[in-house]
Amino acid sequence: MVKNSSKDRIYFKNLNAIRFIAAFLVIIHHIEQFKQMFGIPHYFDNPIIEIIGKLGVVMFFVLSGFLISYLLFKEKEVSDTINIKHFYIRRLLKIWPLYFLIIFLAFFILPKIDFLAIESLKDEMHHNFFAKILLYVFFLPNLALRLFAAIPYASHLWSIGVEEQFYLIWPGLNKKINNKWLLMFGVIGVYLFIKFSLLLLPTSATIITMKGFWDSTPIDCMAIGGLFSLMIYEKTRFTVVLKRILFHKITQWFTLILTATLMLMAVKIPYLNYEVYAVLFGVIIVNFAANESRLFSMETGWTNYLGKISYGLYMYHPITIVIAIQCLHYFGIVNDYSLYPFVFLLTVGISAVSFEFFENRFIRMKTSYSKIKSGSLIR
Repeated sequence: MVKNSSKDRIYFKNLNAIRFIAAFLVIIHHIEQFKQMFGIPHYFDNPIIEIIGKLGVVMFFVLSGFLISYLLFKEKEVSDTINIKHFYIRRLLKIWPLYFLIIFLAFFILPKIDFLAIESLKDEMHHNFFAKILLYVFFLPNLALRLFAAIPYASHLWSIGVEEQFYLIWPGLNKKINNKWLLMFGVIGVYLFIKFSLLLLPTSATIITMKGFWDSTPIDCMAIGGLFSLMIYEKTRFTVVLKRILFHKITQWFTLILTATLMLMAVKIPYLNYEVYAVLFGVIIVNFAANESRLFSMETGWTNYLGKISYGLYMYHPITIVIAIQCLHYFGIVNDYSLYPFVFLLTVGISAVSFEFFENRFIRMKTSYSKIKSGSLIR
């Protein structure tokens, strides 16, 4: 279950490993995408490669919803309220420094470096420049992707925008609504209602844009993570029975095998693709985090560290992929046997330096604004 190394410290095992796996899937997806963009033989048109990148992000969403919700539950239990101001300060210290660094690099520095130029996107930077940067600055990169062409080295920030949009409503809802089951199912229900309502509207350019934006803002996946968090937080007769089912060996094996099979077969579930995978990821996460009879553990020193720097892995990897491709192209040895190790080593190296000398300066300040200490760093 939850390990408490001190009275107010919460630590979930294996979640750093899951965080790293999610980042790993996204990096594989983007390596193949960049190979295509640079005219290198690629597998980007492989359905498995296409689906794993998106599902890696969904895994991040479920994990974020799980951890954030549990900490909010505990904060309200300990202090009888939720300090929303402190919540936002903690999120600011964790997310904003690296987010705005990448925006600054993507808009003002990297476009001036010919070595990092992506020809197919090079001319798009100058069109609607101020509108694009305003959307990114105000955490609407997912909307920017629907209205304009992708920004090199910044387009993957759409998922960070979604998380920030979720955080905008989540602490307030948790503070005001005492019935957490109603809250979780309410958010999921409202999201799906809007999603299916958009499908019924007459097709037009505006509706297509709205539908695309809503599909790229799956906050219901984070609420699904919150739902699984609630299952292990509450100690009612219902949750005891529910955990007994969730923690059963058959449930664990079935979920792992089903999830792996669906992903390897690149199965897309009509209309509810992200939601179905989010539920499967939720079952996997809750077992690895809170089940002492889990099938196996991924709790090691190196997986913990890679998970700890996973925000950097996610944020820097487009830059390192292009650096790796250009360097290997210069030496005439661009192939999967050289590219993949180079990308992963370079991404880990840069992320580790960033974490130790940049991000950690802000992360350490978070403890001043939290009554509940988390041993599993939250993305």
